[in-house]
Amino acid sequence: MVICMTRVLISGASIAGPALAFWLRRSGWDPVVVERAPELRTGGQNIDIRGAAREVIRRMGLDAAVAAATTGEEGTEFVGRHGQVVASFPAGTTDSGGVTGEREILRGDLSRTIVDETLAGDRPVEYRYGDRVVGLTERDEQVLVRFEHGPDETFDLVVAADGIGSSTRDLVFGDEVRIRSLDLQVTYGTIPRDDSDKPLWRWYNAPGGRSITLRPDPHGTTRATLTRLTDAGTRAGVQDRSSEALLARLRADFGDAGWETERVLRGFEQADDLYSESVGQVFAPIWARGRVALLGDAAWCAAPVSGMGTSLSLVGAYVLAGELVRHDDHGAAFAAYERVMRPYVDQAQKLPPGTPRLANPRTRVGIAAFQTGLRVAAALPSWVGEKVFAPPAEAIDLPRYATAS
Repeated sequence: MVICMTRVLISGASIAGPALAFWLRRSGWDPVVVERAPELRTGGQNIDIRGAAREVIRRMGLDAAVAAATTGEEGTEFVGRHGQVVASFPAGTTDSGGVTGEREILRGDLSRTIVDETLAGDRPVEYRYGDRVVGLTERDEQVLVRFEHGPDETFDLVVAADGIGSSTRDLVFGDEVRIRSLDLQVTYGTIPRDDSDKPLWRWYNAPGGRSITLRPDPHGTTRATLTRLTDAGTRAGVQDRSSEALLARLRADFGDAGWETERVLRGFEQADDLYSESVGQVFAPIWARGRVALLGDAAWCAAPVSGMGTSLSLVGAYVLAGELVRHDDHGAAFAAYERVMRPYVDQAQKLPPGTPRLANPRTRVGIAAFQTGLRVAAALPSWVGEKVFAPPAEAIDLPRYATAS
């Protein structure tokens, strides 16, 4: 039986929000997506789609479009200070395996692919950019939503899918949600492609818990990251966009790191998509209250180091939409959504021992030990390496909903 309510406000237009809108529209519902950014954010770094999320993409009918938009990354290469290869791993050949997944795509390209699909046809999803939710009040079996710029409006349900620092979530859950810091700062940016670049994810470790990576993209540029361990207790979820202060801090932290670092720092000075975040995980005791539900990183951020963020968002959107359409009561639908997703999320949030410190050693001795382990792993048969580096992306019995028929 289909719920009588059909009008749903979704806060956040990255991956989880548009994916939920896709499934709800397919079932005849009327989703509206509000996004704080002034337009669709098409920037972002490499993400991978693994395990059950690959099946969700197939059920959306988007596998061919996603395959056509992949980055072309052929594997992962760990390098030393002078660029010498320490260990190399080919891209995965299954739905889940490999350091580099079989479906590597830029965050912005995946978002655009899904959004474009929701805008096609005679019932396009409505997107409202440059606004956000600042108040929620339940009354008369609806939610009165107060927007920062637009007029107040009522919806049958509200879904917060606006990331680890979700302001929509905070309106309902406040400080009940715990954000655990991983004491890791990552800065992302796009730099010009160089003749030395390869179709590989190249990873370099420098003393002090620092790493520098370069990855290919399909747009003629290179995606770079500067990562460093921070002091214990660093507040997770803090984000910083391009600024003179950020650039000065990066040069102070990485100026002596070696390898391609100077090139990255110069490129970041010109980058228009520079973005820095304190990495963390989100732990919410429940994912719904009343007529408001949480989805994606707002509900369960597993952190980029889990390799599961995008996969969880895609699967979560599919399950939430499926349960909403399946049940005749939103409370029962939300409970079923959590019952299906919670074990999958719990697995994803259980990071391998030593993460992220193991991959970001502070000392030269630690780096040498890490590289020795990589050489051993690279010498194993490729299928062993695929399993070793595979996150728990298939650890769910994916339901078949009417929305996917």
